[in-house]
Amino acid sequence: MGFNIVLIEPEIPMNTGNIGRLSLASGSILHLVKPFGFEIDDSRLKRAGLDYWRHLSVNIYESVDEFFSINKDKNMVYLSSSGEKNYTSINYKDDMFFVFGKESAGLSKNIIAENSDKLYKIPIYSTYVRSLNLANAVSIVVYDGLRNIAE
Repeated sequence: MGFNIVLIEPEIPMNTGNIGRLSLASGSILHLVKPFGFEIDDSRLKRAGLDYWRHLSVNIYESVDEFFSINKDKNMVYLSSSGEKNYTSINYKDDMFFVFGKESAGLSKNIIAENSDKLYKIPIYSTYVRSLNLANAVSIVVYDGLRNIAE
C-alpha cells in the first residue's frame, strides 16, 4: 500500500525534505519535477528529511513534459486551491499519483485546465489564508488516502 507524491517545481527545500520523510513513513514514492528552487544536495533539504533521505524512493524528472510522458497512463489526481471538489471525495486507489504544484504559484493554468475533472482542493475556512503549507497539504491528502484504503 502506498501512493506517488508528485511535486512539480518545488521551491522550498525544507518542505521537500519534510515531504520526503512523509513519503518514506507512508510507504509512498516521491516524484520531483525540475526546475527546483534549491539544489538537491541542499543541507536544509537533508536536515528536514533527517537521516531518512537515503532510504527514500525518489524519481527526478528534468521537466513537466518528461514526467507526464513517462507516467501518462497512471491514475492521477491534482491538488489546487482553485479546485471545486473536496479532497475527501477522491476515490483513493493504491499507487495513485497526487500531483502538487510549487509553493509560490501552485499548479500551472495548463495543468489545471487539462485536468479539471481530477482537480481537488483542501477547504480553507478563513478569508485571511490563501493556501496551506505544501508539506501540510501533502500530509492531509496522503493520510486521508491511507485511511480510506485501510477501511
